[in-house]
Amino acid sequence: MTKRSGRRSERRKTTRADVRLSMRLESNAPETDGAQVVTESQNISASGVYCMSSHYLPPLSKVALTIVLPRVPGSRAAKELIKCEGIVVRCEQSAKRGERPYQLACMFSNLDDQLRQRLDAFVTWRNLQALRAAASATPRAASRARRTRAAVTASRTTTRAAKAPRRRTLH
Repeated sequence: MTKRSGRRSERRKTTRADVRLSMRLESNAPETDGAQVVTESQNISASGVYCMSSHYLPPLSKVALTIVLPRVPGSRAAKELIKCEGIVVRCEQSAKRGERPYQLACMFSNLDDQLRQRLDAFVTWRNLQALRAAASATPRAASRARRTRAAVTASRTTTRAAKAPRRRTLH
């Protein structure tokens, strides 16, 4: 009998980056009437993209994707438009209010190696940026927390002194 742990094993083979990129999806599925969705990615990898959609797109339907990839240091272009085909892997109704109604995951299909390598380089660069930001934010956050704690302590002391009854001294 094997013991099951609470965690699921990671099935993804490529690293993802949490990043908001402008993108457009166009569906040719008959049930969508040629829907065009303009949205932002929630995360992206060299194998697929996750976003929110205003339209339901059936799983296993093909979509045309256009993604605006920002400039990566060392590259020539300021911004790059990535145009490729994708296949809808998942389209589920969103449980959060105020969000677009569907959570949509697409895998890239027919992506040439050069584009896949550029996406992978972007994801790596973006994750390094996030790590650097987290590392540099930690000392500032700790310093800010110390200042906040000191201010709260000073405020409590002042409040206690103000609330304490005044003692009269008789001479």
